Amino acid sequence: MKKTLVSALTAALVVGAASTTFAAANPFSDVPSDHWAYDAVSQLAADGVIEGYGDTTFKGDKNITRYEMAQMVAKAMAKTNVGGNDKALIDKLAAEFADELNNLGVRVSNLERNADMVKWNGEARYTYTSGRLEDTTGKTAKTNKDEMLLRLEPTAEVNSNWHVKARLDAGTNMAKDTGFDDSDQVKLQRIWAQGDYKNFSVQLGKFPDVTNYDKALMLNDQMSGAAVTFGNKLQATVMAGRIDITKDTGLGIAANGDDDAANLQSLALTYNLGKATGTAAYYHMNTANFKTTADYSKNAAEDTFGAWEVAGNYRFSKNVALGGAYIDNNKADAYNKSGMVQLDYKGASKANVGSWGAYVAYRHIGKYASIDPNTDGVQNNTKGWEIGTQYTLFKNVQAKAIYFKGKQLANDKDASKIFGRVEFFF
Repeated sequence: MKKTLVSALTAALVVGAASTTFAAANPFSDVPSDHWAYDAVSQLAADGVIEGYGDTTFKGDKNITRYEMAQMVAKAMAKTNVGGNDKALIDKLAAEFADELNNLGVRVSNLERNADMVKWNGEARYTYTSGRLEDTTGKTAKTNKDEMLLRLEPTAEVNSNWHVKARLDAGTNMAKDTGFDDSDQVKLQRIWAQGDYKNFSVQLGKFPDVTNYDKALMLNDQMSGAAVTFGNKLQATVMAGRIDITKDTGLGIAANGDDDAANLQSLALTYNLGKATGTAAYYHMNTANFKTTADYSKNAAEDTFGAWEVAGNYRFSKNVALGGAYIDNNKADAYNKSGMVQLDYKGASKANVGSWGAYVAYRHIGKYASIDPNTDGVQNNTKGWEIGTQYTLFKNVQAKAIYFKGKQLANDKDASKIFGRVEFFF
């Protein structure tokens, strides 16, 4: 049953306003000072229980719904300075409008839950790299990079099994102080839906394709398509989609203006023995770009990438682990092998100030064997030794340093690189 706003407030005085001294100014033009409900309306407005209309009117003769009344009762229930008699009156009103209050509570709870369903993580980082490559005449070419990156990674919960994830990167070249130009980028790098079930997960969209079992010796970027992982001790990961082969990859392929992406399919089988894990993988890719890539195939007729990989890791203790991998692309005629062996000691935790880790590794990256390897230290189409360390300076602040020294596969001349990074996680 509907009742007028004034009669409802007068019957209940909703928040026990009668127990206070009414000194509040009247905000409503249609409630004169000699109105019998003037004091109650003025105080309720001052307490924020009622708001009126945007045209400064109160419209006290307007019928209200039970739900509108319940909203006012809910605000009254939130007040703390209420006397005993008024508290009893509010409790009686709460009982009268119990169903509406319950519905109001459900609506509020759902709003809060929706807000909690989207979470943001990210990082801001500064990276400095200095690479050296010696040419056949003995001269050394130096390449320095000075970059800042802001990365945002939202995750939205769809239900208990499915999430939608993304990565947004905004980068700038610190060597230029002229403001935003072609060297600066703001880009949606990844966006995908991920479903996680017991012994089964699936990714759909543009998702990370990092091969963790070989320290990202094969892949370290993203691809557009689908990936499925299933199994327990023996896990199988199947990926199929398209990958950019001209930008940020190790294949050394120039853009031809037609199609800079290639179709990639892969299968990786990983067996977990506790302290030891072993992986066998195969990668297949087709693109006409291979036919026009110098030295990929001697007869310039091969358009296929077909690489086998074996990788393994063994943890001697909580602080010491050894890993290795070998890749062979039998479709390429040159630079068709990659490999690595790495010894890890301890590890830096973002939450643990003073924690640190270090490693020493030997890497050999053939540009036609690894599609998109991690080249923070070792450079593409080089081989040599790499050492690195990471240290947590403050909570969620880490510093990383890497030094590489080796040879170029093309001419056996010197190659070296210094890599430094400071990361702020949030």
